[in-house]
Amino acid sequence: MIKRRMISVALLLLAVLFSKAQDLHFSQFFNSPLSTNPANTGFIPDADYRIGAHFRNQWSSILAAPYKTLSLYGDAQVFRERLDNGWLGLGGLILADEAGSGGLRSTKIYGSVAYHQMLGSSSLLSAGFNVGWANKRIDQSKLKFPDQFDGKFFDGNLGTSVALTNNNISYFDMQAGMNYAYFPHENVYINAGYSIHHINRPTETFFDQALDSNRIPMRHIAFLNASLKVNDRVILNPNAYYTYQAKASSFMLGLAANYNLSGAGEKQLIAGVYYRYNDAAVAVLGFELNNIRFTFSYDATTSSLRNFNNSQGAQEFNLMKRGFYNPGGNTNQVMCPRF
Repeated sequence: MIKRRMISVALLLLAVLFSKAQDLHFSQFFNSPLSTNPANTGFIPDADYRIGAHFRNQWSSILAAPYKTLSLYGDAQVFRERLDNGWLGLGGLILADEAGSGGLRSTKIYGSVAYHQMLGSSSLLSAGFNVGWANKRIDQSKLKFPDQFDGKFFDGNLGTSVALTNNNISYFDMQAGMNYAYFPHENVYINAGYSIHHINRPTETFFDQALDSNRIPMRHIAFLNASLKVNDRVILNPNAYYTYQAKASSFMLGLAANYNLSGAGEKQLIAGVYYRYNDAAVAVLGFELNNIRFTFSYDATTSSLRNFNNSQGAQEFNLMKRGFYNPGGNTNQVMCPRF
């Protein structure tokens, strides 16, 4: 019990109070387009618009108050008829995060825009950015600090030398990115992207001194996706994802498959497996009905943390709806494998 409490405090202090904390992340990065890369705004090869919700619950086996992250997003393609072989993407993203027993809550709201230009008939180049407002707040009365440890327990009645001068902070944030897609024919689609987050490096601290070390480090994200139609029943989707921030990195690689259960793909079964290097193995299972997709994933911890959480890492749920402005008349120019 004491070890688990010590781990909880260490994680909270290292990942919460100091500005070099890592951003939130989703194992289903491929189902969180706007938080992965703002150039994904309106980058929808199999629809004209989409809306979605994403929820992640992490470390519930070792924390009394596990990390919980909620994402709501939506984007659409606009001005397709006004721009020559191109279009704009407009969208929005809301992120709400609750971390640990310290009552740390984060709220982020972004508006996103991207431009997409066809290059011939088999490739597409996109660039986009988003800007937004971020807020973080914490309840210091719920925190326990090292100088409150009496040798057996953390005693909240003991004084602490740690002083937070501001329990509620807000700042402006900005991201930018680019994408490239290649689709030589209707059975092959390849997409790669790169984005930089926190370009303006906003200051984030609950303490009185705003040092340079309190500025959020820029985060770099690169990904590679593909969609390969094997036959009328199976479409394979290999994915790779890499992110780097503040000398910490994460690499994820895996494969998912869509299995056609009816007609032109009105019903699909989704299954896949991914591996995040030196961290977790991720199993994915989902179902799609009439362009409404539900996907569940489970992170099984493979790092040394498994000795404390029994390999019980995180659970994620994603719900996404895609659609066309004119049902029955697909005006999308990008060829993506479909049933």
